[in-house]
Amino acid sequence: MVRNNTALGRYELDVDGATAFAEYRLAPGKVVITHTETPRVLRGRGIASRLVRGALEQIRADGLKVVAGCGFVVDYLEKHPEFSDVAA
Repeated sequence: MVRNNTALGRYELDVDGATAFAEYRLAPGKVVITHTETPRVLRGRGIASRLVRGALEQIRADGLKVVAGCGFVVDYLEKHPEFSDVAA
C-alpha cells in the first residue's frame, strides 16, 4: 500500500524489503511530483506504476491536483486518462 511520508515529502511503496518512492513538493492546491525512484531489485515489475497510481489516488482523495515534474509521471498520465481529472 502506498503511503504519504509527509516528513520526507514523498509517497512510498515497500516491496520485498525495498522502498520505491516519488518525491514531491506542495504548491497551493497542488502536489508537484519531482522525482520517482525504484530500487534496481524492484525494476521491471510494475512497481513504479503501482506507486504512481497510489499517489494519484491519494492526491485525488485529498482534493488536490498533480503537476508532473518527472518524466515517468508525465508518461503515466498520458497512458492513464482515468487520472485526467487530477492533472493540473
